[in-house]
Amino acid sequence: MLYHLFYPLRDDFILFNVFKYITVRTFGALLTAMIIYFFLGGKWIRFLKKKQYKQVVRQDGPITHLQKSNTPTMGGLLVIGCFLFSSLLWCDLTNHFVLSSLFVMLGFTIVGFIDDYMKIVRKNPFGFRGQYKIVIEVVICLAVGLYLYGNGYLDTTLHFPFFKQFKPDISFLYLFFTIFVVVGTANAVNLTDGLDGLVTVPAAISFFSYGILAYAAGNMIISNYLQVPNVLGAGELSIVCGAVIGALIGFLWHNSHPAEIFMGDVGALGIGSLLGMIALITKNEFLLLLIGGIFVLETISVIIQVVSFKLNGKRVFQMAPLHHHFELKGWKESKVIVRFWIIAIICSMLALVTLKLR
Repeated sequence: MLYHLFYPLRDDFILFNVFKYITVRTFGALLTAMIIYFFLGGKWIRFLKKKQYKQVVRQDGPITHLQKSNTPTMGGLLVIGCFLFSSLLWCDLTNHFVLSSLFVMLGFTIVGFIDDYMKIVRKNPFGFRGQYKIVIEVVICLAVGLYLYGNGYLDTTLHFPFFKQFKPDISFLYLFFTIFVVVGTANAVNLTDGLDGLVTVPAAISFFSYGILAYAAGNMIISNYLQVPNVLGAGELSIVCGAVIGALIGFLWHNSHPAEIFMGDVGALGIGSLLGMIALITKNEFLLLLIGGIFVLETISVIIQVVSFKLNGKRVFQMAPLHHHFELKGWKESKVIVRFWIIAIICSMLALVTLKLR
């Protein structure tokens, strides 16, 4: 919005020329989203408490979690609102990658909101049934995939770190790959959202990494130097990443241990789907396994637990996802959180190092 409003006036007011720089607008988006959340966060918590929108705690989980049953949830709704407003304020709204990513994010956010609403407001313990959620998520991904690949905005080749000459074109199968990446990432982030601030920092770190990758992909000189795919227009996603980071910083102020508010499915699914979309658009889908290493570990722990129990009736972990396993082993919640943060930082650093090893 600001880009369209002020940048055309650059010939009359030279100062407005700064709006062409993605870096300037990225920091602007970050600060805008962060300030808005700082301003509204306390009010949002009081509203949720007044409405009695409290977290639903697993009765079979760690006993220390029972005290969290009075903590308000759906804090992610304000996170989504803050970074969406900030993105619309600072991004080029004619950019198809920005619009496609925000469309997917909003679709998954609505799915998460319905689930939270049914559990918290309607007191339905099952929430929005999993099969319906998956069907809607697949349809959203299929629609945006057909739009991006059908109009030639993205190609259907796969790019692998360390193998710069290996670029298989999987044609229409890329639609299924898109569904797998976006739906998988969204639900992986949602699984990780189980402790105070556990998902917030790894998500912010992941978006920081993809902000750099998006900027590199959108700049022909940098992409050629680093030998990464050049995707015309992908640089605008750096601004979206900045807005998400700003909103998450504001959220962390209230979500850090002991949390005053939880994100809920409404935030986790929306943020996770956006992360998956940015990974696809920047053609760094496989780096997501490293950048989102914490999310991958949490998901794998659930898969292993379920498969092991169904095959031989035994549990590999004391409880899944993985963070609960360490809690039941005697780690304090704060220690689990900080150690997972450290792992997330290391994973992102290793992923960015691959830029010089291609």
